[in-house]
Amino acid sequence: MSNPASPPAVGVVDDRPPLTFPPGFLWGAATAAYQIEGAAAKGGRTPSIWDTFSHTPGRVVEGHTGDVACDHYHRLGSDVALMAELGLRSYRFSVSWPRVQPGGTGPANAEGLDFYRRLVDELLAHGIEPWLTLYHWDLPQPLEDVGGWPARDTAARFADYATLVADALGDRVRYWTTLNEPWCSAFLGYGSGVHAPGRSDGADAVRAGHHLMLGHGLAVQALRAARPTAEVGVTVNLYPVTPASDAPADVDAARRIDGLANRFFLDPLLRGSYPADLMADLAKVTDFGHVRDGDLATISTPLDVVGVNYYSRHVVAAPVPGAQPEPYWRAPSCWPGSEDVRFVTRGVPVTDMNWEIDAPGLVETLRRVHEEYTDLPLYVTENGSAFVDEVVDGRVDDVDRLAYFDAHLRAAHEAIEAGVPLRGYFAWSLMDNFEWAWGYTKRFGMIHVDYDTQVRIPKSSARWYAEVIRRNGLAAQ
Repeated sequence: MSNPASPPAVGVVDDRPPLTFPPGFLWGAATAAYQIEGAAAKGGRTPSIWDTFSHTPGRVVEGHTGDVACDHYHRLGSDVALMAELGLRSYRFSVSWPRVQPGGTGPANAEGLDFYRRLVDELLAHGIEPWLTLYHWDLPQPLEDVGGWPARDTAARFADYATLVADALGDRVRYWTTLNEPWCSAFLGYGSGVHAPGRSDGADAVRAGHHLMLGHGLAVQALRAARPTAEVGVTVNLYPVTPASDAPADVDAARRIDGLANRFFLDPLLRGSYPADLMADLAKVTDFGHVRDGDLATISTPLDVVGVNYYSRHVVAAPVPGAQPEPYWRAPSCWPGSEDVRFVTRGVPVTDMNWEIDAPGLVETLRRVHEEYTDLPLYVTENGSAFVDEVVDGRVDDVDRLAYFDAHLRAAHEAIEAGVPLRGYFAWSLMDNFEWAWGYTKRFGMIHVDYDTQVRIPKSSARWYAEVIRRNGLAAQ
């Protein structure tokens, strides 16, 4: 099925008007440490939960691990040169906690920090703004061994780590993100168990979500103490949630999933409270006794920016009357308290992840965050798609990915015209990489990576994106 938002075929007149983004709009691309760095046991780095998880048989497709990944640790200079070739104005990367602070406690590892110093210096030398994410899912394994994110102490350890990184890099890094997608860390890592550390307990997932946000608030305070001029934010993955019909039961199913997917994080972070209806939904899972006086004030410590990761929409329906959900031990859910809600497919085009392509959902999401929650500057900190790519005569003509970017950038522009203070966009991802539980079987990159040779090939989408950056907008083709 063709994508109606796709750019026209060669030779076909495009009568869509060109779209120009505001002056200073920040064009970037994003990656994560465990997905690209490799060098898993070099430079003083110790195991994270993803090292342990990926080395556990049956956890990752085909037994893939991030031991080598894209070998970015050894190819830093040439990778930054590729970023400069594409004209990136900013690069969003994450710091590996166990590379900087082996074990998750104690002093910094100088060799690990030196790697990130070199990266930041190389970016600045090429005129690329560093955008640093402190946590993209690689919790040091020793911290998991004593409880992980369901344990309150992990939040305090995260603030200590934030101080170490700020002291080392804060003189050169302006933009700081505390957490990337805490929903995934909490509900995939401790709820369904399909992500590291692979635990399956709804109450643990809820506690993990709270302590992730508590760690965020403590880290914001630590960053401000170390570097008062830093611009600090958090990145949440958000979904518009649509009921499959107007039936009250379907509408309520959408409310429940919206509570877990979106409001569980947006409300504490930006309003300093948990939604009452969400707490009622979760009453059979937890009594929220892990929430202490002062926690929500810490979690809602004022921010400078908010990052939004957007990929797709959820369409949901009420449970089928009389049907019994799978026993918990057979089918762990990432939706505690709402395990019986059905997720509905609509027959629209999907990516290789089987995620529906829904560019208008980006407009809805950005408008909702702005109109219901905050006037802070917003950034799309991830947006992208996996498709099956083929190298032909040394080229990768990824027309589907290019069309996906085109449609979502038009949606981003529409949001700006509607008054959303959107200040930048980061394509996911700069290069193909270790796609978590899918290993190397899914490709999101604008740059193709041959994992045997580590040869990089910029795809058609990369060349197209470079032109978008040069023009600061989309032009008719």
